[in-house]
Amino acid sequence: MKRYFTGNKYETTENKRNIFDKLFLNSRWYFVYGYGKVVLKGRNLAVKNKYDTEEWADSSYTIVECIEKSGGRLFIDGMDNITKHDGPVVFVSNHMSTLETFVFPCIIAPLKEVTYVVKDSLVTMPIFGPIMRSRNPIVVSRKNSRQDLLNVINKGKEILAEGRSIVLFPEGTRQEQFSPEKFNSLGIKLAKEAGVPVIPVAIKTDFWGNGKLIKDIGPIHRKEPVCMSFGEPITITGNGKAEHKQIIEFITEKTNEFKSIKI
Repeated sequence: MKRYFTGNKYETTENKRNIFDKLFLNSRWYFVYGYGKVVLKGRNLAVKNKYDTEEWADSSYTIVECIEKSGGRLFIDGMDNITKHDGPVVFVSNHMSTLETFVFPCIIAPLKEVTYVVKDSLVTMPIFGPIMRSRNPIVVSRKNSRQDLLNVINKGKEILAEGRSIVLFPEGTRQEQFSPEKFNSLGIKLAKEAGVPVIPVAIKTDFWGNGKLIKDIGPIHRKEPVCMSFGEPITITGNGKAEHKQIIEFITEKTNEFKSIKI
């Protein structure tokens, strides 16, 4: 599969910004138009059972290009850590916006087959639902925490045994700021049960804000950098408390570093 990023780091260059978009001042619609085209194309392929991992990764990279042409700047590091473990892993990330959900595939999928843990509403949406279902995700309801835990552990072990990795957002819902107390240890539990490492991911994605009427069509904040950092694989030993603390410290440190990046 095509790799969209090579090396350990990536930073958007100035020449990727689209002067045409500046005519719209701070309008979000140039970005929304590009994002909408990608989703509709993906849906059309998905309903025809033609939306494979390669198409998914390509859709993801088109979103990256749309972000950059709309004035966003990406700063990604630690990509070498994704392949430090040959087999599948559990990626655990903080969660700020829709952006990371769309951008992760073009970074991870060319290196490891991957899917998500998602809430049930994402697989039933009329437009985005077919795309998400094509990825065979782990679906949770958030109505019965015990059943959700069993679903994640049982299906997660099956997926990891097949060689596919899993992206999990332990905070559950989007948070404007990283909150360690809301970052549960579900990813640790799954990794321990399946005997695979965890890769922590720290993100800052408030470039794409949450909308008031439609959550996924929020304002664009061009002064906010898009930052993603992948940590080294962590093997779970004992009860996992030490590893959970290590992940919290990694994300806390990185999200604090992201605040110093100015564009």
